Amino acid sequence: MDRFDAMQAFVRVVESGSFTRAAQDLDLGRATVTQLVQQLESRLRVRLLDRTTRRVTVTVDGAAFYERALRLLADLDDAETSLPGAATTPRGRLRVDVPSPLARLVVVPALPGFQERYPDIELVLGASDRVVDLMGANVDCVVRGGELADASLVARRLARLALGVYAAPSYLQRHGTPLHPRELEGDVHRIVGFLWASTGKPLDYAMRRGGESVQVHGQQRLAVDDGNAYLAATLAGLGVAWLPRYMADAHVGRGELVPLFAGWTMAPMPLSLAWRPRPYVSARLRAFIDWMVELMAPYDAG
Repeated sequence: MDRFDAMQAFVRVVESGSFTRAAQDLDLGRATVTQLVQQLESRLRVRLLDRTTRRVTVTVDGAAFYERALRLLADLDDAETSLPGAATTPRGRLRVDVPSPLARLVVVPALPGFQERYPDIELVLGASDRVVDLMGANVDCVVRGGELADASLVARRLARLALGVYAAPSYLQRHGTPLHPRELEGDVHRIVGFLWASTGKPLDYAMRRGGESVQVHGQQRLAVDDGNAYLAATLAGLGVAWLPRYMADAHVGRGELVPLFAGWTMAPMPLSLAWRPRPYVSARLRAFIDWMVELMAPYDAG
């Protein structure tokens, strides 16, 4: 039994939930994949998968082995493609996690170009605003807004995103249009709070105009922890929100959002791509990093 082939077959069965689909992915016969997994179970002396006529499920031991096998396969692939002078094109599976609005509005629409440029990279894209454990979640890299809390990670700054303050016309009809940020501190107005995953708490926003500086807290009736929900709440007229311009510009153009406080500015939000430190960066990860730098260049506030 080739342990590499057996681990690869097992991982594919777990991820696809089917021996048939795993065989198709690996361009092998179903009987071959079944035999490889059985040989692996015999060698380990544990049952890795529970099989019925309708489904395949991973056992507790199988789930633990899957995590280790996934890392071993990734490290082996990195060894083949990351050495200086390796004459290989970027290939293999790359797991990334991106903020949900960025995935929806920027990354996913641009993916046809990425796939055309790198046809041998299989991209597994997570879209969330949660804190991701790069090791525990078997994620190769994450893209995140704000300052990164984990100093152990290697990071590449992608952009500094311009921010603005916005409200829906329906909100302004009910509450009036605030002319100064301090008006948001009173009883008349409401803001939509965004709970940052790193702290679980809303963020206060510092705004400046000339020599005047205001730290805006405001009253919240709603706080969310997902960027798409944050935008949807603002569009629904539930309050005033601070949004990156890439999220707001199209809605402003259609009259669905109104920018507030002309002449006031805020520090741009840093957007970074982070990965675990390792001796070599794989060719596929390097390709994705370079592509993301290129993709985000038009959104950089400088």
